[in-house]
This record gives sequence, C-alpha cells and structure tokens, in this order.
Amino acid sequence: MRDTDLYRHLLGLESPWTVAKVDLSVSTQRVDVAVEHPKGQKWPCPVCGDLLPVYDHSEERVWRHLDSCQFQTFLHARPPRVQCPKDGVHQVRLPWAEPKARFTLLFERLAIDVMQVTHIQAARQILRISWDVAWHILSRAVQRGLQRKEPRLIEHLGVDEKSIARGQRYFTLVCDLDLGTVEHIGDGRDKRSFETYLESLTDEQLAAITAIAMDMHEAYFQAALAKVPDAERKIVYDLYHITQHMTGAVDQVRRTEHKVLAEEGDNRLARTKYMRLYGQERVPRKYWASFYLLRKSDLRTAKAWALKENLRRLWRYKRLSAASSHWKSWYFWATHCRLDPVVKVAKMLKARLPQVFNYFIHRVTNALSEGINSKVEVIKNAARGFRNAERFKIMIWFRLGGLDLYPVTHGKS
Repeated sequence: MRDTDLYRHLLGLESPWTVAKVDLSVSTQRVDVAVEHPKGQKWPCPVCGDLLPVYDHSEERVWRHLDSCQFQTFLHARPPRVQCPKDGVHQVRLPWAEPKARFTLLFERLAIDVMQVTHIQAARQILRISWDVAWHILSRAVQRGLQRKEPRLIEHLGVDEKSIARGQRYFTLVCDLDLGTVEHIGDGRDKRSFETYLESLTDEQLAAITAIAMDMHEAYFQAALAKVPDAERKIVYDLYHITQHMTGAVDQVRRTEHKVLAEEGDNRLARTKYMRLYGQERVPRKYWASFYLLRKSDLRTAKAWALKENLRRLWRYKRLSAASSHWKSWYFWATHCRLDPVVKVAKMLKARLPQVFNYFIHRVTNALSEGINSKVEVIKNAARGFRNAERFKIMIWFRLGGLDLYPVTHGKS
C-alpha cells in the first residue's frame, strides 16, 4: 500500500478528497499530509445545501491530527469556497474539521477524553500541545455543549455557593439533584446570582420544580420566593448546613469554656476541637478514650455536643408528627440550656421551621450539591487555583455540566 493510500485510510478521507502528498521528517518527528479534490467538483452551499461550482479557494490551512507511528501528524488543504446567489460566499464544510478549528475532529475527541480524566498540565504533555491550545479545545467543547443543551423539566434543584479563590469571591452553583449535573454558574452569592437562572426558565419549567434544597442564605430564599410558584412549600433547608450551624455553636462553647478552665490549670479541652466536630458514629478510634471521658463529664461543651447530636436525630424520623414532637422537646432543651451559641441557633431554626420541616415532605438534601462542591474544589486544587474566573467556569462546565462535548465525526455524534 502506498503512503498516500495509507494516510487516506488513517485520516478517514472520502471522495472527493484524496491524499496528494505525504512528507515525513524523522528529525522533527512530524508527518505533513497534503489533501486535495478534483477540478470541476461541485460543493453544497453550507447554508442552503444547493450544489455550486468552486468560486475560489482559501489560503492553505493546517490541522493537527492524531499522531501516526508516534509522529505528530498535520493535515494541509486549501478549502474551496462557493458563491451562493442566496447566501453569498462561504467556505464549504470540511469532513475532517469543524469551521474555524485548528484540529481535526478525531484529535479534538481524543483531547477531550484525555482532559476529562486528568488535569490540564498532564493532558498537554500527553497530547504535546501548548497551554493555550488546551484551553482553546476546552472552550470550544464547552461552547459546543452549551449550544446543544436542550431545555428540560427539573424537579429537584440544589443551590449552593462556592468560593473562587482566597477572599470574598464566590460562584452560585445550581445543580440538578437527580442527574448530579451543574445547571447554572452565577457570579457572586446574592439574590441576582440565583434569580438570573430562574428567570431563564419557562413557566412550565418553573412549575415543574417540586423542591429546592439550599442553605439558610437569605438571598437564595428571596430569589426563590420571587420566581418559583409556591416556593415556601418547596424550599428545603439542608440538614448538612443546619448541622454546620450547631457544630459551630459547639465549638464556640468549647473555646469559651477552655479559656476559663485553662486559667484554673485544667486542660481537658485542649486539642479537642476536631474531636467535637465528629458525629457520634464517626469518632476515630484514637479519640475514643478522651471522647468517652468528656462525654460523661458535666462540662458545658459536653452538653452542647449532646444537643447537636440530639438535633441530628430529627432527620431520622419517617413521620412528620414524630419529627414535630422531637423538635418541640429539643427546642425546649436548647432554649433552656443557658448556652448562648446554642440558644441562638435554636431561635434561628425556629424562625425558619417551615422550610426545615419541608424535608419530611420532599426528602431531598443538598448532599449531592456538596458532592459537586467537593469536585469543584478538586478542580481548583489541581490547577493550584484560578486567577481567571471565566476559565474556572469553563472547567466546571467541562467536568460537571453533563454536556455533549464532542464534535461530530463522520456523520455520527
């Protein structure tokens, strides 16, 4: 088989395109393949599809293709243009690349696969491309995926915030809790950052929302009230964030009590901060002895921790009536415990009780959103942080958007 025939098969070229010449350079480990078409060939207008003769040719262009025999391979061609009476002058569609692309479709698909499973630095070394080229492919893939994204009905939404970098810079992430995909990335964490997404939905899509899991951030609550029908019955304050508030209260009690005890020479609470953050069932073995002694003590910290654990039992009930009974008992205990941080959390929950108890109607949590948040953190750490917020968004869409990222090859997606 001649080298031109070999590369015609490797490139997947079909009539009327043929390989005219193959230049292989061992010193540079590079293969350059020139392709051409026969004279007199007619081409369909890329807009209307009418067959037309060649008007002229564009300047020669070069596309990076999959490596062949471990050599970088480049395809060269002068794309023909047609002059349509209805649509004007246009370059014809090329079977090996998308319009304005610098890579063949097969190379882009490979690059997307590689960058899905590793970070940018490793991907560019594997693919032997520059940093800018890698981001160019990423950006094209995300733009392609977002354009293909079809509107659909989402029943369960999760909304959470994510810090971009050090300092007060945040994204608002809206997720589909059933599919586990990111549906919206809003700048900031104010009312508009969530409201913008809700405004993009149709009336049918808004009506289809049955539950929205969120933390107790007032801005998100107000955005949902303003845009989602019957939002008060659909908003579910997430148990993870409620537990976070109680955990913070326990730590405040611990720090205050430790300061008093330390002045008396009692260091029982020294180095116990992280031990108190665990739930009872997750205390590491190395803390068991100390944890047991503190739990049995009459310390205020022990009481605060017991209140936290008792509140966690609320979400184990299957019936709303049983949960309501447990809440009343816990609330009385919490507001009479004389621990100011705990009393503050109890009164905060009391003011938002309908949305806390909506859990027993919808049974949704923001656990999946928190999982996505953790994956976003992995993306950020792998890149050692992002100075460019737009690139951070692109990477989140690329990894977590559930998008169709691939270009169409040989008539198939």
